Amino acid sequence: MTDQVAIIGAGGKMGTRVVQTLLKEQYALLLAETGEAGIARLKEKGLAITPGEDAAARADLIVLAVPDALIGPVSRQLVPHARAGATVITLDPAAASVGELAIRPDVSFVVSHPCHPPMFFEQPTAEARRDFFGGIAATQDIVVALAQGPEAAYERALALLIKIFAPVRKAHRITVHQMAVLEPAMAEVVAASAACLMKDAMEEAVRAGVPREAAEAFMLGHAQIAMAIAFGAIGSPFSDAAKVAIRWGTRECFRADWRKVFQPEMIRAVIREMLHPKGTP
Repeated sequence: MTDQVAIIGAGGKMGTRVVQTLLKEQYALLLAETGEAGIARLKEKGLAITPGEDAAARADLIVLAVPDALIGPVSRQLVPHARAGATVITLDPAAASVGELAIRPDVSFVVSHPCHPPMFFEQPTAEARRDFFGGIAATQDIVVALAQGPEAAYERALALLIKIFAPVRKAHRITVHQMAVLEPAMAEVVAASAACLMKDAMEEAVRAGVPREAAEAFMLGHAQIAMAIAFGAIGSPFSDAAKVAIRWGTRECFRADWRKVFQPEMIRAVIREMLHPKGTP
């Protein structure tokens, strides 16, 4: 029997990726979209649109492919209409980790997120090597958590998620809280901030008179070798002089107490601000 899969936000950025992937698979898709631009994109492809409440009521699996900040209100609108035994899938842990995902005792909930293609992994084709996000040609891992429900619901959702994020090398089963430790704490608060700091450092070199092309080549090459050494992708260590510079840079560029961003209360605080940015209703 073919599962019926509702894609909520089917015409949005993530929804479009999900739909394009699942159209190749053996699922009966129910595509829900309310935005004018998203509706137009679906109609241009000749795809039928189903009202969200109807899609939720008919589906075996309900994928909330909407922005993080909308997971709360959308789930509050649609979960009451889901049939008993259905499984709701979110593609980000934020709302679930701070209790903003609407739940029901007779509905299962699975949370997932892509790891994105790993930096030091040999992708098979040129197209895959340029697929930095994943889900097009590049192999990647995913993380998956069963927030509520039986093992059968997890396995059913996992089979769908492996197709959504294909090609998948490995699915890592973790908890919703562990997923929030990974994102936003590790991947965004720390890693993305560090990436932006590196870009800012390159701009400082340009302002100091270094030609932009030379500064960019030098930064990207040195960033790659530093990551390769730090993560053990190669056997070479940092030189003694580089170790001195790293200690100096850590002291001057980073707060001594930066690890506090991994404390549960700090993770909850940043997630709440991500879902409800200051200055927005």
